[in-house]
Amino acid sequence: MKCGILFFTLFALLLTANTKGGNMPGRSDDALAYLQRCNVIWDTPSADSSGSMPLGNGDIGVNVWVEPNGDLVFYLSKTDAWSEVNRLLKLGRVRVTLSPSLLNGGRFFRQELRLLQGEVLIQGGNPDKPTSLRVWVDAYRPVVWVDVDSPQPVHVRAHVEIWRNSNRRLEGRELFSAYGLMDAPFPVVEHADTVLEDHRDRVVWFHRNPTSIFEQTLRHQGLQSLIGKIPDPLLYRTFGGMMRGKGLTREDARTLRSANPAKRFSIAIHLLTAQTDTVKQWIERLEAQAARTESVPRNQARAAHQRWWLSFWRRSWIVVSSTPQADVVTQGYALQRFINACAGRGAYPIKFNGSIFTVDSRESDEHFDADYRRWGGEYWFQNTRLPYWSMIPAGDFEMMQPLFRMYANALPLAKERTRLYFGHEGAYFPETITFWGTYANCNYGWNREGKPISHIDNPYIRYYYSCNLELLTLALEYFFHTGDKRFLHDTLLPFADASIAFYDRHFPRDDGGKLLFKPAQSLETYPDVVNPLPDIAGLRWTLEGLLRLPLGKEHAHRRHLWQRLLGQLPPLPARTENGQTFLLPAQEILAPPINSENPELYAVFPYRLYGVGKPDIQVARNTYARRPYKGNEGWRQDPIWAAMLGMAEEARNMVAQRFATKHPGSRFPAFWGPNYDWIPDQDHGCAGMIALQAMLMQTDGNRILLFPAWPKGWDVSFRLHAPGKTVVEGVFRAGKLQTLKVTPAIREKDVTVLEPQ
Repeated sequence: MKCGILFFTLFALLLTANTKGGNMPGRSDDALAYLQRCNVIWDTPSADSSGSMPLGNGDIGVNVWVEPNGDLVFYLSKTDAWSEVNRLLKLGRVRVTLSPSLLNGGRFFRQELRLLQGEVLIQGGNPDKPTSLRVWVDAYRPVVWVDVDSPQPVHVRAHVEIWRNSNRRLEGRELFSAYGLMDAPFPVVEHADTVLEDHRDRVVWFHRNPTSIFEQTLRHQGLQSLIGKIPDPLLYRTFGGMMRGKGLTREDARTLRSANPAKRFSIAIHLLTAQTDTVKQWIERLEAQAARTESVPRNQARAAHQRWWLSFWRRSWIVVSSTPQADVVTQGYALQRFINACAGRGAYPIKFNGSIFTVDSRESDEHFDADYRRWGGEYWFQNTRLPYWSMIPAGDFEMMQPLFRMYANALPLAKERTRLYFGHEGAYFPETITFWGTYANCNYGWNREGKPISHIDNPYIRYYYSCNLELLTLALEYFFHTGDKRFLHDTLLPFADASIAFYDRHFPRDDGGKLLFKPAQSLETYPDVVNPLPDIAGLRWTLEGLLRLPLGKEHAHRRHLWQRLLGQLPPLPARTENGQTFLLPAQEILAPPINSENPELYAVFPYRLYGVGKPDIQVARNTYARRPYKGNEGWRQDPIWAAMLGMAEEARNMVAQRFATKHPGSRFPAFWGPNYDWIPDQDHGCAGMIALQAMLMQTDGNRILLFPAWPKGWDVSFRLHAPGKTVVEGVFRAGKLQTLKVTPAIREKDVTVLEPQ
């Protein structure tokens, strides 16, 4: 990888134009020019998919690489390609071969991920007049484009590679990628893909689910009353694509080739997921979609695509400089935000365990195809949330919609489950769910003999309800930042009503009239406790937030409930020893820990009851110092807590280490992992993003604190979003704040600039 090669002259000119001089961008365009130094550039081909670059449009993803023979190869993925057994599958793999070869003797090769343009540009052959391949996924349309531009006429051959050629039973270690069906008392089978034989100049292929685990799951978990009321989201789900291009003719069912050599070709791969009654209907929808896409002039579509990406990068940035360590942080932050954008606007939330960028697995005893991922298709809220926390200060609010939509769609099921399992109103979501809202079957437990319907076998999530409060916290943050009143009434309040009602009805009161959380657990780590801190802190934070909502008199009944429940909360569990007070995971711990989280620090993040500018911060710092489980990888939140507590040096070192620690088997510098999950690990990079954002800016109601945990040795240019539709933009250089712009200007009075440490 090489950084800083592209647009070096432009970058130098922009810095020269900056009146302050130095090496720190001071304006929007300067920051964009600086970000181009984060482009990933390779000057040699890759051996296999482990040397791929990610690209996407928010729903469709590709992993792009060039093999030593000069073939361009890429995987195709989509956020809604769920198989009949709830695995998120690839749609296929495409191989593009040029004749003469792209490498043309191996004299020159360059592959570049161009962040500002949202594309991968590959060049080979003569360095003075190279042949170029440009891959881009239209930001507005469901199509992948491969543009070939050669100084001399070439032949092109494009081939769709399918590996799911027959029905196949998942067994052994591979069954881990169908996590919810581990130890299932029946065969776990995925069906073959189909390649269409229609003798037209195109390749059409698809996977169609002729079966589904949905109804079996409802029956197994005692939810058979919902069969017929909630549509089966898997049955007949069909996903695949159509590849075609002007000047390309059919060689066979999977292959197109050029009829004649030419200097330019454009290959379109149109992708579609839909549930249709028949295959014919799916093909008709795909054809109509492709016709609409191709009716837009290519130059117009590409210009709009590039404008989207420029707008994305202008929306927010953090550019840290002055040391090699800072350069690593800048690139890590930019690349993780890019990966979020590539998968963040689809039908379903970002998968923490690889997103849509999994490739062929070569980990120890896990040698499987690109459909494999540890922990399967279920969503762990503890892991899913971290990408979404990073989106709020970045202003990437549209990318939060898939998360809210998935839980909103599952709310009717959650309400019915609560009624059936516990006999009261409200709703809860398990910590681990399928995308339609049920438990993973293996967590619920296969053997139900003698067990009540509400009993959950898996002790890690048996009484884990606090994820509902963090989801509500994310919704509150979204509203306070955007002021979206439709979201308030259609999404936030239904979440609040269901979650608060659950806590109000589910737990008894003690002799003093306070809520008594028992039976309960504190995250996954402490499976049997009384009064866990995350639940108490989460209720206090969300109830206080709900009471700040701009609601009219017609919501008085809600406000009464929120006030009443706030008054019934027990205190946060704490202890004082040797003159030092610190927080505890729970008031009572009745069983030994089974995981390695620090629930006591949830009062710092995500529920910001303690932090910079708040009373009793030393209590939280004592708690941080005493935390039993320390680490800086995957979903661990140590750098976030350090930043929230104003510990600049510790936060700096952990953020720098985190962004420098990638998966050793992957070539791309922001493919982290596997850590506790899979590759690329989305928690690892996003926790680093959240920590860096918190080092720069923290908010508390209307207050905006700048540099609460910023090291004086790092120069920075930044643009971040705060509540009240506020944008804060500034440059800190040579130990001083050089520029500061707050929009709207009326919010300047709410900004407090702290001294970097």
